[in-house]
Amino acid sequence: MHDVLDPRDLVPDEAEQLLSSGYAAGELLDAARRAAAGDDLAELASIAEALAALRRSPGWDFDEPSDPEEIWATLAPPTSPTRPVVAGELPTRLAGAWLGRCVANTMGKPVEGLTRDEVGVYLRATGQWPQTGFVPLLDDLPAGVSHLHESAPFAAAGRFDAVPRDDDLDWTILGLHLLETYGRGLTTEDIGHEWLDRIPFTQTFTAERAAYRNLIHGLRTPETATHDNPYREWIGALIRTDIYGYVRPGDPRAAARTALTDAVLSHTANGIYGAMWSAALVAEALVSTGPADALRAALTVVPPRSRLHASQAEVLRLFERGATARAAQDWIDQELGHYNWVHTVNNAAIIAAALLWGEGDFVRTVALAVAAGRDTDSTAATVGSVFGALHGPGAVPARLVEPTGGVVRSAVQGFDRITVTELAARTEAVRVALEQEVLA
Repeated sequence: MHDVLDPRDLVPDEAEQLLSSGYAAGELLDAARRAAAGDDLAELASIAEALAALRRSPGWDFDEPSDPEEIWATLAPPTSPTRPVVAGELPTRLAGAWLGRCVANTMGKPVEGLTRDEVGVYLRATGQWPQTGFVPLLDDLPAGVSHLHESAPFAAAGRFDAVPRDDDLDWTILGLHLLETYGRGLTTEDIGHEWLDRIPFTQTFTAERAAYRNLIHGLRTPETATHDNPYREWIGALIRTDIYGYVRPGDPRAAARTALTDAVLSHTANGIYGAMWSAALVAEALVSTGPADALRAALTVVPPRSRLHASQAEVLRLFERGATARAAQDWIDQELGHYNWVHTVNNAAIIAAALLWGEGDFVRTVALAVAAGRDTDSTAATVGSVFGALHGPGAVPARLVEPTGGVVRSAVQGFDRITVTELAARTEAVRVALEQEVLA
């Protein structure tokens, strides 16, 4: 599935990416899927050439640059100073962000990749509708559910004694290592080097695996993000960048700037903007009292004529008009349902809606993200991270923390079985060090 070494995946996935980005690739997508099903590699090569020759439809309404300086030039100058930071609160809020991310990620992991309807069917069959905790593993799938994620046997309720390993957590952990090692001087080249040194290839997915392959072949940015990478606008960069918000509380633009440096290694356009948005969202959540303020601040670092900006603005408008959570989820399905289930635009909308309609309750907020389906472990992780940043670790129910033992499994070299407490303490140390660098 989405094998970056197999043209039977790459070519249909590229056609789908182009179709969702304003290119008339529908017929080529159908042809690519037929050729892939028939193992017709010669036909796939021909279709790949035709896809490369396509030009975007003249009626495309969006302006979505991928060059870092061009991206930054689209943003309006900040209209207010960075938010004040109450230094004494930050260690607690950072601990909440890490804990919320770890617990929520696990709550969404077994049903990753299911549709909204499938999640509802499965959770009802387990007696958890709405969701109240970690997902139970049933002996038999109920009718209407195609599958569970491959992680379900070790990420379902009662089947782990530590937070299960997940790429959503690995990337946050690796980001901590990057900041500890390089500080304010962190470059995209540094990030690529540490990927190869610290992350196994088999524990990367979609855009990250494509960029990893490209790094091994000697490509450099921006080609690492564009060469044979149909996943360049998917959610992978978004899930990597919470850490940059953790160390820039109250300064969403600074958080977004570092996230941009990271994201261009593997992503373009909305894939990059999602990373900037996520980092800014967390940075603002660490000094805000509610999710709406944090989401509005995050929107200021998203290019205003992009699809991500348009969808985020509409979710905020729905909330301000008094729409229900169900109406928001219906809108996401109706207006963003054509995107792949791992795309940035639809999953970011799910994150925003869960935070806005979560009513200040951790379980309800995470449950809303999971109930929407699609990339449930990723959306839940970001939701949990922001919620924890807003409310601290005490808002995460102890009954959900206890089964994890406060320990995190990780594929990042040197970090397996690290505690949440240590992750938070080391993040606070980086934050202080970066602040001192600025003042020096």
